[in-house]
Amino acid sequence: MPRESKKAMQARATSILELLRSEYPDARTELDFGTAFHLLIATILSAQATDVSVNAATPALFEQFPDAVALAKANLEQVEACIRTIGLFRNKAKNIIATAQILVLSYQGQVPNNFEALLTLPGVGRKTATVVLSNAYGRPGIAVDTHVGRLARRMGFSKSENPDVVETDLEKLFPMSEWIFAHHALILHGRRVCDARKPRCDDCSLLEFCLQVGL
Repeated sequence: MPRESKKAMQARATSILELLRSEYPDARTELDFGTAFHLLIATILSAQATDVSVNAATPALFEQFPDAVALAKANLEQVEACIRTIGLFRNKAKNIIATAQILVLSYQGQVPNNFEALLTLPGVGRKTATVVLSNAYGRPGIAVDTHVGRLARRMGFSKSENPDVVETDLEKLFPMSEWIFAHHALILHGRRVCDARKPRCDDCSLLEFCLQVGL
């Protein structure tokens, strides 16, 4: 296959975005949250876990510890009991308590609207920071999880396995105004259609524009 020109790739990306908007017009995070603090904690908990499992655990957690002040004072065993059904719950319990303590000490208990500040919090990497900023504060960004990375490579938008590189590749390709939507829509398509092991290509609305059908 001849190498695709930048112009052709841009045109294909635009077509894919239009199809995604048609298929997932209300694409949004599937994590349940009421505040920026809830979203931050839920996103930390979602690492190597499903949103379903996180959503099942967080109501009890937030009922006992509704804000950073409450969680900062929490007993480790109490927090572990709330999130025991989530993978890596022991380490995550330590991280969310430590995060809450930093929020109280340094940010008056509020989640900072600042990428670099978020990265200093325990359990927070680029993906988590981007999820929080985009969903809680409307800051444009594409958080690259396994689904976004897989689709980016299958569609020929990135060759990298490094999430940071994939993020840069996608942000160069899509208009900034579409970054948040594109992130959520790609995740939904990865979960519902473009499965890692058995992609449902016959049911895929993007099939015409996919460079690596069935991979």
